[in-house]
Amino acid sequence: MGGIFGVVSKQSCTLDLFFGVDYHSHLGTKRGGMAVYGEQGFTRSIHNIENTPFRTKFDGDLEELEGNLGIGCISDNEPQPLLIQSHLGSYAITTVGKINNMDELVAEAYENGHIHFMEMSHGRINATELVAAIINQKPTLVEGILYAQEKIEGSMSILILTPEGIYASRDRYGRMPIVIGKKDNAHCVSFESFAYINLGYSDLKELGPGEIDFITPERVEILSPPREEMKICAFLWVYYGYPTSSYEGINVEQMRYQCGRLLARRDQENDVRPDVVAGVPDSGIAHAVGYANESKIPFARPFIKYTPTWPRSFMPTSQGQRNLIARMKLIPVDALIRDKSLLLIDDSIVRGTQLGETTEFLYQSGAKEVHIRPACPPIMFGCRYLNFSRSSSELDLITRRIIQEREGDNVSDEVLLDYANPDSQNYREMVEEIRRRLNFTTLRFHRLDDLVESIGLPDCKLCTYCWSGKK
Repeated sequence: MGGIFGVVSKQSCTLDLFFGVDYHSHLGTKRGGMAVYGEQGFTRSIHNIENTPFRTKFDGDLEELEGNLGIGCISDNEPQPLLIQSHLGSYAITTVGKINNMDELVAEAYENGHIHFMEMSHGRINATELVAAIINQKPTLVEGILYAQEKIEGSMSILILTPEGIYASRDRYGRMPIVIGKKDNAHCVSFESFAYINLGYSDLKELGPGEIDFITPERVEILSPPREEMKICAFLWVYYGYPTSSYEGINVEQMRYQCGRLLARRDQENDVRPDVVAGVPDSGIAHAVGYANESKIPFARPFIKYTPTWPRSFMPTSQGQRNLIARMKLIPVDALIRDKSLLLIDDSIVRGTQLGETTEFLYQSGAKEVHIRPACPPIMFGCRYLNFSRSSSELDLITRRIIQEREGDNVSDEVLLDYANPDSQNYREMVEEIRRRLNFTTLRFHRLDDLVESIGLPDCKLCTYCWSGKK
């Protein structure tokens, strides 16, 4: 997916920017970048971070990245920030989101006089460059950002660095968070609300859906007010968000405790009584703590994630390699596994490969039973908005493969929605087939209504498309 961060200060912004961007490393695995504006104008640095953490790659660049204003990003895809020169002046731009109608927008840009785009590997065009091309079609940056919000199908949050300050735009439906922090003589803008706390900033405000603000060291000015409709991604709380972050005033860690509690309450209807409750590191742990607290079943860590030489950023593009790395990170604790019945909570089941291998790994380590409780409903649809999955086809999803085998290639939306209904026979049979294939002792997914209750926002304000198919 990716994360973005920016700083405007009366002093040097370099270290605040460096650490603020680094605090977003859990959101992306491919590239990191920073751009600053100082006495020498714009300076930029971009590095590949697939095999080396962000801090290691950028530590040697800090002397050159000197200035009072800066933006940066962690990205799963294109290199950024980009430096742009246009009739709107010189600026740096970084984005996070997903464009579903890229071909259409590129064709329109050519028709409107845009001569060329830089081509990346495999013939792709840098989405951030396309966003800049759309913005540059209008007479001002604000008009251009508003135009981009209207034209882009998907979502796109934007930071634009100018010599005067930073333009911050949250995506049109607020699917991603953008927050502003403040301290003496400085402001910052961030995807993650926790990223600036240790840098001495305090919370100032959270941008509303589609809101555009202009940020300088002295002030924050609303240039375009927030829109009414919001569809913030519910999966941020389930998985992507860092435990210390809050979105719309709701803390990630606290939500995960509540999620585990509601999973446990549903399980009171069953006769499953494991010896311990455990979470798949790292995102499943808080859900498991909530489950254990509610059920009074002891919480344990039957395997430990080895992080000194396996940082999250080391995650190859090959699915087979990713499965291997995920397995290599987990070290079993024999005394907590052998002859035990385990209830294991993971954030989700996507392809099912990794969790199936983890379950087999537990059986090989002596577990008697492995009961699985994903912290969200079955994922039925590929994300259209945030690139949270690397899946290139919905048939990468274990749910859709099973449905295809049962129903054939041409499955109607009505049938898919029936499979997503936790009270339907199709749903129960699909879940049982997942359980059988992955060799779980039992399997019970979190219900969508319970997930919405765990978050505490009205469901009309949440994007639940990947589970419900509702846009």
